[in-house]
Amino acid sequence: MAGYKETPRQKMIAMMYLVLTALLALNVSREILSAFLIVNESMEITNKQFSAKVNEIYADFEKQYTINPNKVGEYWNKAKEAKNISTNLVNYLDDLKAQVISQTEGITLEEADTINLAMVKKKDNFDDPTNFFVGTDTKRGEAVALLDSITLFKDNLLSLISEEDREGFDLGLKTDSDYKNADGKSESWAMHHFYHTILAADITILNKFIAETYNAEANVVNYLYSSISEEDFKFDEVNAKVIPNSNYIFQGEEYRAEILVAAFDTKQNPEIYILEGADTLPGSMIDRAKRIEGKEGIVELILPASSEGTKKYAGIIRMKTPWGATHDYHFKHEYLVAKPSATVSADKMNVFYRGVDNPVSISASGKADAQLKPKITAGRLSRSKGGWVVNNLPGEAYETTISIYAEDNGGQKKMGEQLFRVKRLPDPIAKVIGSTDGKISMRKMLANPFLLCQLPEWVDFEYDFKVTSFTMFIPKGGGYFVTEKAESQLYTNKMKNQIQSLKKNDVIVFRDIKVRGPEGPRKIESINITIN
Repeated sequence: MAGYKETPRQKMIAMMYLVLTALLALNVSREILSAFLIVNESMEITNKQFSAKVNEIYADFEKQYTINPNKVGEYWNKAKEAKNISTNLVNYLDDLKAQVISQTEGITLEEADTINLAMVKKKDNFDDPTNFFVGTDTKRGEAVALLDSITLFKDNLLSLISEEDREGFDLGLKTDSDYKNADGKSESWAMHHFYHTILAADITILNKFIAETYNAEANVVNYLYSSISEEDFKFDEVNAKVIPNSNYIFQGEEYRAEILVAAFDTKQNPEIYILEGADTLPGSMIDRAKRIEGKEGIVELILPASSEGTKKYAGIIRMKTPWGATHDYHFKHEYLVAKPSATVSADKMNVFYRGVDNPVSISASGKADAQLKPKITAGRLSRSKGGWVVNNLPGEAYETTISIYAEDNGGQKKMGEQLFRVKRLPDPIAKVIGSTDGKISMRKMLANPFLLCQLPEWVDFEYDFKVTSFTMFIPKGGGYFVTEKAESQLYTNKMKNQIQSLKKNDVIVFRDIKVRGPEGPRKIESINITIN
Protein backbone atom coordinates (compact mmCIF):
# COMPACT_ATOMS: atom_id res chain seq x y z
CA MET A 1 0.00 0.00 0.00
CA ALA A 2 2.98 2.31 0.40
CA GLY A 3 3.50 2.62 -3.39
CA TYR A 4 0.38 4.69 -3.97
CA LYS A 5 -2.06 6.84 -2.08
CA GLU A 6 -4.91 4.89 -0.49
CA THR A 7 -8.49 6.07 -0.78
CA PRO A 8 -10.50 6.54 2.45
CA ARG A 9 -12.48 3.41 1.56
CA GLN A 10 -9.27 1.36 1.16
CA LYS A 11 -7.95 2.66 4.49
CA MET A 12 -11.24 1.74 6.16
CA ILE A 13 -11.15 -1.81 4.66
CA ALA A 14 -7.51 -2.24 5.77
CA MET A 15 -8.33 -1.08 9.28
CA MET A 16 -11.33 -3.46 9.45
CA TYR A 17 -9.08 -6.32 8.31
CA LEU A 18 -6.59 -5.57 11.07
CA VAL A 19 -9.36 -5.39 13.67
CA LEU A 20 -10.84 -8.66 12.40
CA THR A 21 -7.43 -10.35 12.54
CA ALA A 22 -6.94 -9.10 16.11
CA LEU A 23 -10.37 -10.34 17.12
CA LEU A 24 -9.69 -13.75 15.59
CA ALA A 25 -6.37 -13.93 17.41
CA LEU A 26 -8.04 -12.88 20.65
CA ASN A 27 -10.70 -15.54 20.17
CA VAL A 28 -8.08 -18.26 19.63
CA SER A 29 -6.18 -17.04 22.68
CA ARG A 30 -9.29 -17.28 24.82
CA GLU A 31 -10.01 -20.78 23.55
CA ILE A 32 -6.48 -21.87 24.36
CA LEU A 33 -6.67 -20.31 27.82
CA SER A 34 -10.03 -21.97 28.40
CA ALA A 35 -8.55 -25.33 27.40
CA PHE A 36 -5.62 -24.90 29.80
CA LEU A 37 -7.98 -23.96 32.63
CA ILE A 38 -10.06 -27.08 31.98
CA VAL A 39 -6.98 -29.32 31.85
CA ASN A 40 -5.47 -27.71 34.96
CA GLU A 41 -8.70 -28.08 36.94
CA SER A 42 -8.84 -31.73 35.90
CA MET A 43 -5.19 -32.19 36.98
CA GLU A 44 -5.89 -30.66 40.41
CA ILE A 45 -8.87 -32.98 40.95
CA THR A 46 -6.81 -35.95 39.76
CA ASN A 47 -3.98 -35.04 42.14
CA LYS A 48 -6.36 -34.95 45.12
CA GLN A 49 -7.81 -38.33 44.13
CA PHE A 50 -4.34 -39.76 43.48
CA SER A 51 -3.13 -38.56 46.88
CA ALA A 52 -6.13 -40.23 48.54
CA LYS A 53 -5.46 -43.51 46.68
CA VAL A 54 -1.80 -43.49 47.75
CA ASN A 55 -2.89 -42.91 51.35
CA GLU A 56 -5.12 -45.99 51.08
CA ILE A 57 -2.05 -48.04 50.17
CA TYR A 58 -0.28 -46.71 53.26
CA ALA A 59 -3.30 -47.59 55.39
CA ASP A 60 -3.22 -51.21 54.13
CA PHE A 61 0.55 -51.27 54.65
CA GLU A 62 0.19 -50.09 58.24
CA LYS A 63 -2.39 -52.81 58.94
CA GLN A 64 0.09 -55.46 57.80
CA TYR A 65 2.76 -53.86 59.97
CA THR A 66 0.42 -54.00 62.97
CA ILE A 67 -0.18 -57.70 62.31
CA ASN A 68 3.49 -58.64 61.90
CA PRO A 69 5.89 -55.77 62.78
CA ASN A 70 9.01 -57.97 62.76
CA LYS A 71 8.63 -59.04 59.14
CA VAL A 72 6.95 -55.92 57.77
CA GLY A 73 8.93 -53.30 59.72
CA GLU A 74 11.79 -52.95 57.19
CA TYR A 75 9.41 -52.36 54.27
CA TRP A 76 7.06 -50.13 56.30
CA ASN A 77 9.96 -47.85 57.31
CA LYS A 78 10.97 -47.56 53.65
CA ALA A 79 7.38 -46.78 52.70
CA LYS A 80 7.26 -43.95 55.25
CA GLU A 81 10.54 -42.63 53.85
CA ALA A 82 9.03 -42.70 50.35
CA LYS A 83 6.13 -40.59 51.62
CA ASN A 84 8.52 -38.00 53.11
CA ILE A 85 10.52 -37.85 49.86
CA SER A 86 7.33 -37.37 47.81
CA THR A 87 5.84 -34.80 50.20
CA ASN A 88 8.98 -32.66 50.03
CA LEU A 89 8.89 -32.52 46.21
CA VAL A 90 5.14 -31.82 46.10
CA ASN A 91 5.58 -28.96 48.61
CA TYR A 92 8.40 -27.56 46.48
CA LEU A 93 6.25 -27.73 43.31
CA ASP A 94 3.38 -26.00 45.13
CA ASP A 95 5.78 -23.24 46.24
CA LEU A 96 7.00 -22.79 42.64
CA LYS A 97 3.40 -22.33 41.50
CA ALA A 98 2.89 -19.62 44.10
CA GLN A 99 6.23 -17.98 43.21
CA VAL A 100 5.62 -17.73 39.45
CA ILE A 101 2.04 -16.50 39.94
CA SER A 102 3.26 -13.91 42.47
CA GLN A 103 5.99 -12.56 40.16
CA THR A 104 3.79 -12.56 37.04
CA GLU A 105 0.61 -11.21 38.62
CA GLY A 106 2.36 -8.79 40.99
CA ILE A 107 0.67 -10.11 44.13
CA THR A 108 1.98 -11.43 47.45
CA LEU A 109 2.96 -15.06 47.92
CA GLU A 110 0.09 -15.53 50.39
CA GLU A 111 -2.39 -14.37 47.75
CA ALA A 112 -0.74 -16.43 45.04
CA ASP A 113 -0.82 -19.52 47.24
CA THR A 114 -4.65 -19.45 47.42
CA ILE A 115 -5.79 -17.79 44.18
CA ASN A 116 -7.68 -19.85 41.59
CA LEU A 117 -5.94 -19.91 38.19
CA ALA A 118 -9.14 -18.74 36.51
CA MET A 119 -8.96 -15.51 38.56
CA VAL A 120 -5.37 -14.72 37.49
CA LYS A 121 -5.39 -11.74 35.11
CA LYS A 122 -2.05 -12.42 33.41
CA LYS A 123 -2.44 -16.13 32.78
CA ASP A 124 -1.58 -15.57 29.07
CA ASN A 125 1.72 -13.83 29.95
CA PHE A 126 4.85 -15.73 28.91
CA ASP A 127 7.67 -13.22 29.40
CA ASP A 128 7.69 -13.22 33.22
CA PRO A 129 7.23 -17.01 33.54
CA THR A 130 10.02 -17.61 31.01
CA ASN A 131 12.38 -15.32 32.96
CA PHE A 132 11.39 -17.08 36.18
CA PHE A 133 11.98 -20.62 34.95
CA VAL A 134 14.53 -20.30 32.13
CA GLY A 135 16.28 -17.16 33.31
CA THR A 136 18.15 -14.47 31.44
CA ASP A 137 21.74 -13.81 30.46
CA THR A 138 22.44 -12.55 33.98
CA LYS A 139 20.64 -15.13 36.11
CA ARG A 140 19.80 -18.79 36.22
CA GLY A 141 16.11 -19.77 36.15
CA GLU A 142 14.33 -21.94 38.67
CA ALA A 143 13.92 -24.79 36.15
CA VAL A 144 17.55 -25.82 36.69
CA ALA A 145 17.02 -26.27 40.43
CA LEU A 146 13.69 -27.99 39.72
CA LEU A 147 15.39 -30.48 37.41
CA ASP A 148 18.01 -31.18 40.10
CA SER A 149 15.24 -31.69 42.67
CA ILE A 150 13.38 -34.13 40.40
CA THR A 151 16.62 -36.02 39.69
CA LEU A 152 17.44 -36.24 43.41
CA PHE A 153 13.83 -37.29 44.11
CA LYS A 154 14.14 -40.18 41.66
CA ASP A 155 17.55 -41.19 43.05
CA ASN A 156 16.20 -41.21 46.61
CA LEU A 157 13.17 -43.28 45.62
CA LEU A 158 15.28 -45.76 43.68
CA SER A 159 17.51 -46.21 46.74
CA LEU A 160 14.49 -47.81 48.43
CA ILE A 161 14.33 -50.46 45.69
CA SER A 162 16.56 -53.54 45.88
CA GLU A 163 19.59 -53.27 43.60
CA GLU A 164 18.56 -56.19 41.39
CA ASP A 165 15.20 -54.52 40.66
CA ARG A 166 16.36 -50.94 40.05
CA GLU A 167 17.29 -51.40 36.40
CA GLY A 168 14.19 -50.83 34.33
CA PHE A 169 12.08 -49.66 37.28
CA ASP A 170 9.93 -46.89 35.80
CA LEU A 171 9.35 -43.86 38.03
CA GLY A 172 8.09 -41.55 35.28
CA LEU A 173 9.15 -37.86 35.47
CA LYS A 174 11.38 -38.19 32.37
CA THR A 175 14.39 -35.88 32.56
CA ASP A 176 16.82 -37.40 30.04
CA SER A 177 14.86 -37.44 26.77
CA ASP A 178 16.24 -36.01 23.52
CA TYR A 179 14.12 -32.86 23.44
CA LYS A 180 13.81 -30.95 20.15
CA ASN A 181 12.26 -27.59 19.26
CA ALA A 182 9.91 -26.81 16.37
CA ASP A 183 12.91 -26.65 13.99
CA GLY A 184 14.10 -30.12 15.01
CA LYS A 185 17.10 -28.81 16.95
CA SER A 186 18.02 -30.24 20.36
CA GLU A 187 17.04 -28.21 23.40
CA SER A 188 17.38 -28.55 27.16
CA TRP A 189 14.75 -29.88 29.56
CA ALA A 190 14.15 -26.37 30.90
CA MET A 191 13.71 -24.84 27.42
CA HIS A 192 11.43 -27.68 26.33
CA HIS A 193 9.04 -27.25 29.25
CA PHE A 194 9.15 -23.55 30.09
CA TYR A 195 10.49 -21.43 27.20
CA HIS A 196 7.81 -19.00 25.96
CA THR A 197 5.03 -20.96 27.65
CA ILE A 198 2.20 -18.92 29.12
CA LEU A 199 1.55 -18.84 32.86
CA ALA A 200 -1.57 -21.04 32.55
CA ALA A 201 0.51 -23.69 30.78
CA ASP A 202 3.29 -23.50 33.40
CA ILE A 203 0.84 -24.10 36.25
CA THR A 204 -0.66 -27.04 34.36
CA ILE A 205 2.84 -28.49 33.76
CA LEU A 206 3.71 -28.18 37.46
CA ASN A 207 0.46 -29.93 38.39
CA LYS A 208 1.39 -32.63 35.88
CA PHE A 209 4.72 -33.05 37.72
CA ILE A 210 2.79 -33.39 41.00
CA ALA A 211 0.65 -36.14 39.47
CA GLU A 212 3.78 -37.93 38.24
CA THR A 213 5.32 -37.55 41.70
CA TYR A 214 2.33 -39.28 43.29
CA ASN A 215 2.50 -41.95 40.57
CA ALA A 216 6.19 -42.60 41.27
CA GLU A 217 5.48 -42.75 45.01
CA ALA A 218 2.63 -45.23 44.40
CA ASN A 219 4.85 -47.44 42.22
CA VAL A 220 7.54 -47.61 44.91
CA VAL A 221 5.10 -48.19 47.78
CA ASN A 222 3.28 -50.90 45.79
CA TYR A 223 6.64 -52.52 45.10
CA LEU A 224 7.52 -52.45 48.81
CA TYR A 225 4.08 -53.80 49.69
CA SER A 226 4.43 -56.65 47.21
CA SER A 227 7.85 -57.44 48.69
CA ILE A 228 5.99 -58.77 51.70
CA SER A 229 5.45 -62.14 50.09
CA GLU A 230 2.46 -64.30 50.80
CA GLU A 231 4.84 -66.72 52.42
CA ASP A 232 5.52 -64.20 55.17
CA PHE A 233 1.95 -64.40 56.31
CA LYS A 234 1.54 -68.17 56.27
CA PHE A 235 1.59 -69.93 59.61
CA ASP A 236 4.35 -72.40 60.19
CA GLU A 237 1.86 -74.71 61.87
CA VAL A 238 -1.91 -74.80 62.25
CA ASN A 239 -3.09 -73.39 65.58
CA ALA A 240 -6.49 -72.81 67.15
CA LYS A 241 -7.59 -69.16 67.28
CA VAL A 242 -10.21 -67.40 69.39
CA ILE A 243 -11.60 -64.10 68.07
CA PRO A 244 -13.90 -62.49 70.65
CA ASN A 245 -16.20 -59.61 69.80
CA SER A 246 -14.93 -58.05 73.04
CA ASN A 247 -12.90 -59.12 76.05
CA TYR A 248 -14.63 -56.51 78.20
CA ILE A 249 -18.38 -56.76 78.67
CA PHE A 250 -21.10 -55.68 81.11
CA GLN A 251 -22.64 -57.86 83.72
CA GLY A 252 -25.93 -59.19 82.39
CA GLU A 253 -24.75 -59.25 78.76
CA GLU A 254 -23.34 -62.14 76.71
CA TYR A 255 -19.74 -62.91 75.78
CA ARG A 256 -19.43 -63.64 72.06
CA ALA A 257 -16.44 -64.92 70.13
CA GLU A 258 -15.51 -66.76 66.94
CA ILE A 259 -13.35 -69.86 67.28
CA LEU A 260 -11.54 -71.09 64.19
CA VAL A 261 -8.41 -72.76 62.95
CA ALA A 262 -6.05 -70.48 61.09
CA ALA A 263 -6.10 -71.35 57.36
CA PHE A 264 -9.39 -73.07 57.93
CA ASP A 265 -11.35 -75.06 55.33
CA THR A 266 -14.82 -73.62 54.62
CA LYS A 267 -15.92 -76.97 53.18
CA GLN A 268 -15.42 -78.68 56.53
CA ASN A 269 -17.29 -77.96 59.76
CA PRO A 270 -15.03 -78.66 62.75
CA GLU A 271 -16.22 -80.16 66.02
CA ILE A 272 -15.78 -77.71 68.90
CA TYR A 273 -15.72 -78.77 72.57
CA ILE A 274 -15.74 -76.13 75.37
CA LEU A 275 -15.10 -76.57 79.11
CA GLU A 276 -15.74 -73.41 81.16
CA GLY A 277 -13.50 -72.54 84.12
CA ALA A 278 -10.66 -74.74 82.84
CA ASP A 279 -7.10 -73.99 81.72
CA THR A 280 -6.89 -77.10 79.56
CA LEU A 281 -9.14 -79.75 78.04
CA PRO A 282 -7.40 -83.13 77.63
CA GLY A 283 -8.89 -85.57 75.16
CA SER A 284 -9.72 -87.91 78.06
CA MET A 285 -12.10 -85.27 79.51
CA ILE A 286 -13.90 -84.40 76.28
CA ASP A 287 -17.10 -86.10 77.55
CA ARG A 288 -17.33 -83.35 80.23
CA ALA A 289 -17.20 -80.58 77.63
CA LYS A 290 -19.99 -78.87 75.72
CA ARG A 291 -20.09 -79.49 71.97
CA ILE A 292 -20.83 -76.49 69.71
CA GLU A 293 -21.84 -76.81 66.07
CA GLY A 294 -20.08 -74.71 63.43
CA LYS A 295 -20.73 -73.52 59.90
CA GLU A 296 -18.25 -73.12 57.01
CA GLY A 297 -15.31 -73.75 59.28
CA ILE A 298 -16.25 -71.12 61.90
CA VAL A 299 -17.99 -71.53 65.25
CA GLU A 300 -19.61 -68.67 67.16
CA LEU A 301 -19.19 -69.04 70.91
CA ILE A 302 -21.83 -67.47 73.20
CA LEU A 303 -21.36 -67.52 76.98
CA PRO A 304 -23.56 -65.67 79.51
CA ALA A 305 -21.93 -62.96 81.67
CA SER A 306 -23.92 -63.45 84.85
CA SER A 307 -21.25 -62.28 87.33
CA GLU A 308 -18.21 -60.00 87.47
CA GLY A 309 -14.61 -61.13 87.33
CA THR A 310 -12.12 -62.92 85.08
CA LYS A 311 -13.61 -65.85 83.20
CA LYS A 312 -11.69 -68.59 81.41
CA TYR A 313 -12.37 -71.61 79.30
CA ALA A 314 -10.47 -74.29 77.36
CA GLY A 315 -11.44 -76.34 74.39
CA ILE A 316 -10.63 -78.58 71.46
CA ILE A 317 -11.18 -78.10 67.73
CA ARG A 318 -11.44 -81.50 66.10
CA MET A 319 -10.89 -81.68 62.33
CA LYS A 320 -10.21 -84.27 59.68
CA THR A 321 -6.93 -84.19 57.81
CA PRO A 322 -6.88 -84.48 53.98
CA TRP A 323 -6.06 -88.18 54.34
CA GLY A 324 -9.05 -88.81 56.62
CA ALA A 325 -7.39 -88.94 60.02
CA THR A 326 -8.74 -86.91 62.99
CA HIS A 327 -6.61 -84.18 64.53
CA ASP A 328 -7.29 -82.21 67.73
CA TYR A 329 -6.23 -78.56 68.15
CA HIS A 330 -6.27 -77.30 71.72
CA PHE A 331 -6.98 -73.71 72.77
CA LYS A 332 -7.72 -71.63 75.86
CA HIS A 333 -8.84 -68.08 76.49
CA GLU A 334 -10.03 -65.71 79.20
CA TYR A 335 -12.11 -62.53 79.34
CA LEU A 336 -13.20 -59.93 81.88
CA VAL A 337 -16.75 -59.17 82.99
CA ALA A 338 -16.98 -55.72 84.61
CA LYS A 339 -19.36 -52.93 85.52
CA PRO A 340 -19.90 -49.99 83.10
CA SER A 341 -17.03 -47.49 82.67
CA ALA A 342 -15.91 -44.94 80.12
CA THR A 343 -12.61 -43.82 78.65
CA VAL A 344 -11.44 -40.73 76.83
CA SER A 345 -7.97 -40.58 75.32
CA ALA A 346 -6.16 -38.16 73.06
CA ASP A 347 -4.87 -39.89 69.94
CA LYS A 348 -1.58 -37.96 70.13
CA MET A 349 -0.89 -37.42 73.85
CA ASN A 350 -2.60 -36.30 77.05
CA VAL A 351 -2.59 -32.68 75.92
CA PHE A 352 -4.55 -30.49 73.49
CA TYR A 353 -2.90 -27.81 71.33
CA ARG A 354 -4.48 -24.47 70.50
CA GLY A 355 -5.25 -23.57 66.91
CA VAL A 356 -5.27 -27.14 65.51
CA ASP A 357 -7.61 -30.11 65.31
CA ASN A 358 -6.84 -32.52 68.16
CA PRO A 359 -8.11 -36.02 67.30
CA VAL A 360 -9.71 -37.80 70.24
CA SER A 361 -10.99 -41.34 70.74
CA ILE A 362 -14.12 -41.51 72.92
CA SER A 363 -15.80 -44.74 73.90
CA ALA A 364 -17.93 -46.17 76.67
CA SER A 365 -18.06 -49.85 77.41
CA GLY A 366 -21.32 -51.43 76.35
CA LYS A 367 -22.52 -48.31 74.53
CA ALA A 368 -22.68 -47.75 70.79
CA ASP A 369 -20.96 -44.68 69.38
CA ALA A 370 -24.30 -43.17 68.36
CA GLN A 371 -25.44 -43.27 72.02
CA LEU A 372 -22.54 -41.12 73.30
CA LYS A 373 -23.12 -37.47 74.19
CA PRO A 374 -19.73 -36.05 75.30
CA LYS A 375 -19.32 -32.49 76.58
CA ILE A 376 -16.26 -30.24 76.99
CA THR A 377 -15.68 -27.39 79.45
CA ALA A 378 -13.45 -25.24 77.17
CA GLY A 379 -13.19 -25.40 73.38
CA ARG A 380 -15.34 -27.22 70.85
CA LEU A 381 -15.83 -31.00 70.62
CA SER A 382 -17.28 -32.34 67.36
CA ARG A 383 -17.45 -35.54 65.38
CA SER A 384 -14.96 -36.22 62.60
CA LYS A 385 -14.61 -38.92 59.99
CA GLY A 386 -12.41 -41.04 62.23
CA GLY A 387 -13.91 -40.23 65.63
CA TRP A 388 -13.91 -36.89 67.49
CA VAL A 389 -11.97 -33.63 67.22
CA VAL A 390 -11.25 -30.93 69.83
CA ASN A 391 -10.49 -27.41 68.54
CA ASN A 392 -11.28 -23.71 69.09
CA LEU A 393 -9.49 -23.83 72.45
CA PRO A 394 -9.42 -20.31 73.96
CA GLY A 395 -6.07 -18.66 74.61
CA GLU A 396 -6.76 -18.19 78.30
CA ALA A 397 -7.54 -21.89 78.88
CA TYR A 398 -4.79 -24.10 80.29
CA GLU A 399 -6.94 -27.17 80.88
CA THR A 400 -10.25 -28.62 79.77
CA THR A 401 -12.39 -31.58 80.79
CA ILE A 402 -14.34 -33.98 78.61
CA SER A 403 -17.32 -35.67 80.27
CA ILE A 404 -19.06 -38.63 78.63
CA TYR A 405 -22.79 -39.10 78.85
CA ALA A 406 -24.66 -41.95 77.18
CA GLU A 407 -28.28 -42.64 76.43
CA ASP A 408 -29.65 -44.99 79.07
CA ASN A 409 -33.27 -46.06 79.54
CA GLY A 410 -34.65 -42.88 77.99
CA GLY A 411 -32.28 -40.59 79.90
CA GLN A 412 -28.56 -39.86 80.08
CA LYS A 413 -26.02 -41.59 82.28
CA LYS A 414 -22.59 -40.14 83.09
CA MET A 415 -19.98 -42.76 82.12
CA GLY A 416 -16.82 -40.87 83.13
CA GLU A 417 -14.63 -37.83 82.50
CA GLN A 418 -11.02 -36.93 81.70
CA LEU A 419 -8.93 -33.80 82.33
CA PHE A 420 -6.57 -32.58 79.57
CA ARG A 421 -3.89 -29.92 79.56
CA VAL A 422 -4.06 -27.12 76.95
CA LYS A 423 -0.79 -25.90 75.44
CA ARG A 424 0.66 -23.91 72.58
CA LEU A 425 2.07 -26.10 69.80
CA PRO A 426 5.89 -26.24 70.25
CA ASP A 427 8.19 -24.39 67.87
CA PRO A 428 9.28 -26.40 64.82
CA ILE A 429 12.94 -26.96 63.90
CA ALA A 430 14.31 -25.57 60.66
CA LYS A 431 15.71 -28.14 58.24
CA VAL A 432 17.69 -28.27 55.00
CA ILE A 433 16.84 -31.30 52.85
CA GLY A 434 19.84 -33.58 52.39
CA SER A 435 21.81 -32.41 55.42
CA THR A 436 23.22 -34.97 57.87
CA ASP A 437 24.45 -33.88 61.31
CA GLY A 438 24.42 -30.28 60.10
CA LYS A 439 26.56 -31.03 57.03
CA ILE A 440 25.62 -31.04 53.34
CA SER A 441 27.19 -30.93 49.91
CA MET A 442 26.74 -27.82 47.77
CA ARG A 443 25.05 -29.92 45.06
CA LYS A 444 22.39 -31.27 47.40
CA MET A 445 21.79 -27.84 48.86
CA LEU A 446 21.17 -26.33 45.41
CA ALA A 447 19.04 -29.32 44.40
CA ASN A 448 16.67 -28.50 47.26
CA PRO A 449 16.69 -24.69 47.27
CA PHE A 450 14.32 -24.11 50.10
CA LEU A 451 14.07 -24.17 53.89
CA LEU A 452 11.64 -26.49 55.67
CA CYS A 453 10.61 -26.87 59.28
CA GLN A 454 9.31 -29.82 61.27
CA LEU A 455 8.13 -30.35 64.79
CA PRO A 456 10.71 -31.96 67.11
CA GLU A 457 10.71 -35.76 67.21
CA TRP A 458 9.54 -35.76 70.82
CA VAL A 459 6.27 -34.06 69.84
CA ASP A 460 3.71 -36.77 69.09
CA PHE A 461 1.66 -34.54 66.82
CA GLU A 462 1.61 -33.57 63.17
CA TYR A 463 1.30 -30.01 61.85
CA ASP A 464 2.68 -28.52 58.64
CA PHE A 465 4.42 -25.28 59.65
CA LYS A 466 5.52 -23.22 56.65
CA VAL A 467 8.59 -20.97 56.46
CA THR A 468 7.60 -17.44 55.37
CA SER A 469 10.98 -15.66 55.54
CA PHE A 470 14.55 -16.10 56.75
CA THR A 471 18.02 -14.56 56.62
CA MET A 472 21.11 -16.38 55.33
CA PHE A 473 24.32 -15.32 57.13
CA ILE A 474 27.70 -16.43 55.73
CA PRO A 475 30.88 -15.53 57.74
CA LYS A 476 33.78 -14.70 55.42
CA GLY A 477 36.57 -14.19 57.96
CA GLY A 478 38.24 -11.06 59.21
CA GLY A 479 34.96 -9.77 60.54
CA TYR A 480 33.46 -9.75 57.04
CA PHE A 481 30.19 -11.53 56.35
CA VAL A 482 27.42 -11.78 53.74
CA THR A 483 23.74 -11.42 54.62
CA GLU A 484 20.81 -12.15 52.29
CA LYS A 485 17.11 -12.22 53.14
CA ALA A 486 14.34 -14.30 51.56
CA GLU A 487 10.63 -13.51 51.81
CA SER A 488 9.52 -17.12 51.32
CA GLN A 489 10.93 -20.58 52.01
CA LEU A 490 12.83 -20.53 48.68
CA TYR A 491 16.45 -19.37 48.33
CA THR A 492 16.80 -16.15 46.36
CA ASN A 493 19.04 -16.03 43.30
CA LYS A 494 21.61 -14.07 45.30
CA MET A 495 21.60 -16.80 47.94
CA LYS A 496 22.15 -19.46 45.29
CA ASN A 497 25.06 -17.51 43.84
CA GLN A 498 26.62 -17.21 47.31
CA ILE A 499 26.16 -20.95 47.93
CA GLN A 500 27.85 -21.77 44.60
CA SER A 501 30.91 -19.82 45.71
CA LEU A 502 31.33 -21.71 49.01
CA LYS A 503 34.16 -24.14 49.76
CA LYS A 504 34.43 -27.17 51.98
CA ASN A 505 33.97 -26.42 55.71
CA ASP A 506 32.35 -23.04 54.98
CA VAL A 507 29.45 -22.35 57.35
CA ILE A 508 25.98 -21.00 56.54
CA VAL A 509 23.76 -19.67 59.31
CA PHE A 510 20.01 -19.47 58.79
CA ARG A 511 18.55 -17.08 61.31
CA ASP A 512 15.56 -14.78 61.83
CA ILE A 513 13.47 -17.70 60.58
CA LYS A 514 9.78 -16.87 60.59
CA VAL A 515 7.08 -19.50 60.13
CA ARG A 516 3.31 -19.57 59.84
CA GLY A 517 1.67 -21.70 62.52
CA PRO A 518 -1.86 -22.43 63.75
CA GLU A 519 -1.96 -19.25 65.86
CA GLY A 520 -0.24 -16.98 63.32
CA PRO A 521 3.40 -16.11 62.62
CA ARG A 522 6.26 -16.92 65.00
CA LYS A 523 10.07 -16.84 64.99
CA ILE A 524 12.07 -20.04 65.52
CA GLU A 525 15.66 -20.99 66.40
CA SER A 526 18.54 -20.49 63.96
CA ILE A 527 20.48 -23.40 62.42
CA ASN A 528 24.05 -23.79 61.17
CA ILE A 529 24.95 -25.78 58.05
CA THR A 530 28.51 -26.77 57.07
CA ILE A 531 29.50 -27.48 53.46
CA ASN A 532 31.29 -30.84 53.16
